[in-house]
Amino acid sequence: MKAAVCTRYGSPDVLQLREIDRPVPRGDEALVRIHAASLNAVDHETLRGVFLVRMTSPFRPPHRVLGTDIAGQVEAVGSSARHFRPGDTVWAGLSEHGWGALAEYVCVTEDALRPKPAGMTFEEAAAYPQAAILALQNLQGTGEPPSTPILLDKGPIEPGQRVLINGAGGGVGTFAVQLAKHLGAEVTGVDAAGKLDMLRSIGADHVIDYAEEDFTRNGRSYDLIVDVVARRPISAYKRSLSPNGVCVLVGGTAAAIFQAVLLGSLTSRRGGKRLGVVMWKPNRREDLDLLSRLFEAGKVRPVIDRTCLLEEVREALGYLEEGRALGKVVITMTHPSETGRTADFS
Repeated sequence: MKAAVCTRYGSPDVLQLREIDRPVPRGDEALVRIHAASLNAVDHETLRGVFLVRMTSPFRPPHRVLGTDIAGQVEAVGSSARHFRPGDTVWAGLSEHGWGALAEYVCVTEDALRPKPAGMTFEEAAAYPQAAILALQNLQGTGEPPSTPILLDKGPIEPGQRVLINGAGGGVGTFAVQLAKHLGAEVTGVDAAGKLDMLRSIGADHVIDYAEEDFTRNGRSYDLIVDVVARRPISAYKRSLSPNGVCVLVGGTAAAIFQAVLLGSLTSRRGGKRLGVVMWKPNRREDLDLLSRLFEAGKVRPVIDRTCLLEEVREALGYLEEGRALGKVVITMTHPSETGRTADFS
């Protein structure tokens, strides 16, 4: 089978498209023929070997085949598999199950798989698992107590609250805008000028071009700030929060994340404002079930910038890393059911 293989840290150019052995399902595993996979920021961060990645794997990437989000069809199952059979269409997030989405096939334990909603294309389904669940859980919490005191425990947003999403035009951000509107919030989206019309089209009440206006210095306050590309000090966020406001950092620079984790809980104790990180729980059945219902109701749909072939994954990762993508970038395999392509990196 074909796979995009990484054996060392570096730019997307170090990825090699190789023929490797097709995996064999064992025990409760299913062999999934991947029809579509989507890219996430964690893919290029892992490939580049950002600090947090190198802490756990200093010399080479921890995953030979990158990619965490898939949609496809079960091809075979292991001897103790009970819930899925060949021919079932599925979607899954592989972040806790060995990764491997940038390939034609992957073996996945049954507990990671969910039946693909009938109304979704494979490309749409592949866009969901990581980005949509991150957006959902950072907006409404997980409903479970945090596993450590340095993590933020937050409840769901309430109708009428003012929510700002920084980095709103990317994969997590486009889901967050739609989910926040569904939950009744007044939503402000912050991103590059070229993404603002798209943000309005998916429901943002207000938009800010980050190159023209600093949302932490415009005098407005928000009940919830979700920052997907955090790079500010904690003090900047605090002046933009309402008296009981919450700021959650989903992604960004290591310095910003460390500040939120190490100092957020301390500063939160000094007043009503709270800052920190919500520990996401991937692939939760109840989250995917809710997202399926919202899709079917037309409330939340993935924004897909373009679809690319597996052979174009290096260009696709570079495009995503530059921050140019509007929503998600999806990789399709060269199967007969493949839909039309939209990739154009010229």
